[in-house]
Amino acid sequence: MNVIDHLSVGVPSIDDARKFYDAVMASIDCACLAATDGFAAYGNGSVQFLIMLPNDGQAATVGNGVHICFVAPSKEAVDVFHATAVKAGGECAGEPGPRPDYPMPNVYTGFVRDPYGNKLEVVHGGFAS
Repeated sequence: MNVIDHLSVGVPSIDDARKFYDAVMASIDCACLAATDGFAAYGNGSVQFLIMLPNDGQAATVGNGVHICFVAPSKEAVDVFHATAVKAGGECAGEPGPRPDYPMPNVYTGFVRDPYGNKLEVVHGGFAS
């Protein structure tokens, strides 16, 4: 059983954010499964990740030390996710590659920040493997 139903990040505009996230999520075989003016929900078979306008009506902000990590089916998918994110307006926050300091062997991961500053990781061989 998963202990997390879904994760979300705040964005200032669903339409603008979908230009980034539709492309990036497709690189790991996830699609937008539901959307309204206030959110877009992504997953593969079921929703697990959302982009949302902040419920309080205030500006979306990022959390210090917070990041969302997506599972990639292969090392090549990590590379594609990272490259797609940078091409779509994200910023590299750690080139794809092995991470020998992680507690699992053979981890391959990369980090980006979305156009709004949210930190994203994509991993092959992580905890969910």
